[in-house]
Amino acid sequence: MLSSSSQVRVRTGRLSDAKALAEVFEQSWRHAYVGIVPAPQLDSLILRRGRRWWSQAIRSGEVILVLEVGGQISGYASCGPARQRGRYQGEIYEIYLAPAYQGLGFGELLFEACRNELDERRLKGLIVWALAENDTATAFYWRRGGRPVSEAKERMGASELCKVGFGWP
Repeated sequence: MLSSSSQVRVRTGRLSDAKALAEVFEQSWRHAYVGIVPAPQLDSLILRRGRRWWSQAIRSGEVILVLEVGGQISGYASCGPARQRGRYQGEIYEIYLAPAYQGLGFGELLFEACRNELDERRLKGLIVWALAENDTATAFYWRRGGRPVSEAKERMGASELCKVGFGWP
């Protein structure tokens, strides 16, 4: 167990979490990206990240941290070595919460759990990518002390979306 209180805890994902993780993924992505990611691409991404995908990710040993609130899976995060070589060795790949749990401080719990995981792996520096149009995510990373250090474009269907990399030395 990584972090806990009587009703809230962050722990490593288990195979039995796959269905709940797929549900949180769908809820959080629809909440975050409707109007930003073109609908056909959003639907396709959600369809691909079902129960089977989560089971495979957990089996593979990928770092997936699960947020439980009152025994219910309410969010997740994943992290590991940075996908791009450079100044930042660690990366938080995803932090998502079911919409009902957003704005309550649970994202910070997942963020700090990821930072602890990356520290334990002795990965220096941290980067997190967010779509520039996702105001909720970009504001969250600003409040955590991250600053824009990189930009990239990602094509989704006919749209080209701008991503911002937030860094912590």
